[in-house]
Amino acid sequence: SITLFTSTLRTPDNRSVIVPNGEIYSNTITNYSALPTRRVDMTFGIGYDDDLRKAKELLHQIIAAEPRILADPAPLIAVSELGESSVNFAVRPWVQTADYWDVFFAITEQVKLAFDDHGISIPYPQMDVHVQTGATAASQPAAA
Repeated sequence: SITLFTSTLRTPDNRSVIVPNGEIYSNTITNYSALPTRRVDMTFGIGYDDDLRKAKELLHQIIAAEPRILADPAPLIAVSELGESSVNFAVRPWVQTADYWDVFFAITEQVKLAFDDHGISIPYPQMDVHVQTGATAASQPAAA
């Protein structure tokens, strides 16, 4: 609803958000449900020691098997990043807007199951920490 000073919007999880009209007039509003189709943007990471070609093949098979994914525009599956702990794939199929979340959740589950079945790891973010103790730490120059 719109009043003189505020507008009330309903979120997808059925919450009411009251926004000052000045904010609406001076900012961008994104309407995710206005158009009939929408791209699902997903990222899946595999370990550096895993078979990149096999993982990409599995992603193509999973996307091809999902009937709610549109053929046009064609889905994108590509290596998007060589991250700190993983090689990341961008997976971007198009769906009917009403199918967005169902496809997002279904594909995420199918990828996990397929990667597990084929021994492809989904690495945890990791950080190597080196702790110096005793004489080793004392012999290091102090930080400036």
